[in-house]
Amino acid sequence: MSLEQNITLSTGASLRQIGLGTWLSKPREVENAVEIAVRNGYRHLDLAMIYENQDEVGAALKKVIPSVVKREELFMTSKLWNSSHQPAEAEKELDQTLSQLGVDYLDLYLIHWPVAFVPGKGLVPPHPSKENEVELDLKTTLVDTWNAMIALPKSKVRAIGVSNFTISQIEALIKATGVVPAVNQIEAHPLLPQDDLLAFCKEKGIHVTAYSPLGNNLVGKPKLTDYPAIVEIAKAKNATPAQILIAWGAYRGYSVIPKSVQEERIKSNFQQVTLTKEEYEAISAVGKGNHTRFNIPYNYQPRWDINIFGEPEEKDASNPVNIGA
Repeated sequence: MSLEQNITLSTGASLRQIGLGTWLSKPREVENAVEIAVRNGYRHLDLAMIYENQDEVGAALKKVIPSVVKREELFMTSKLWNSSHQPAEAEKELDQTLSQLGVDYLDLYLIHWPVAFVPGKGLVPPHPSKENEVELDLKTTLVDTWNAMIALPKSKVRAIGVSNFTISQIEALIKATGVVPAVNQIEAHPLLPQDDLLAFCKEKGIHVTAYSPLGNNLVGKPKLTDYPAIVEIAKAKNATPAQILIAWGAYRGYSVIPKSVQEERIKSNFQQVTLTKEEYEAISAVGKGNHTRFNIPYNYQPRWDINIFGEPEEKDASNPVNIGA
């Protein structure tokens, strides 16, 4: 079984270092995955409105609460989607999420992206005049949305945070409101270690959760699990490459949310492996001169015409993030 390492947030809440991610999980797979995960010891579940599978998560929760676990033993994160960034919309979407999941509260609620879409036209509103583009809301600022998050009833949300936010975006929120996010959930793996952002979050007491700890194959590059250095260490430790990449993230002190819908992988991902300093450094070395961010919305179909991270792929974007401070 997992070493069941726990991490304490700035709020005092505790969460398991390894959680179950549900992004890119196909319909009808998630209910089974969540049930398997909870029955095998997972207590940290990462969810979101845009994954369009929270109703399935709710169905799984009915099967395991209270027979396997009490609600208060689970740490459940969900995320506010871009089309509800407007202060009048935020609590409505939270209520919808709670209804889908069949629970009274979330342990953590994150702003999913530092990007607002126009409300009332679906989750991915098409641009009225630009083909294959999303209609952005360029008026609602990040500070507006953060203030809406701060105002959410504590009975419904135990802690609030952000996801996919940069240092400057988080600094602006803190400067404008004095409220520090409890968590920043980011893409992080050996090809995108995000050392500066990690150091900033540590200094501010912001816990980091890493999604896509195994990378992904959205951009047609070799899978991280196939890199020779990672395969070699996995063989030496009688572990899977996925376990080694999860261990790399855990070594760095953050929580990691690998996604899987296959029973054996769900189980093996939770069996925490520990790395030596030399093994950690050998894995880190695969990212040297190989910077890769897999998740860039400017590359999505339909495109988000906004520069979020300052990556080369975003240089032609028309719009900056509207921070508001």
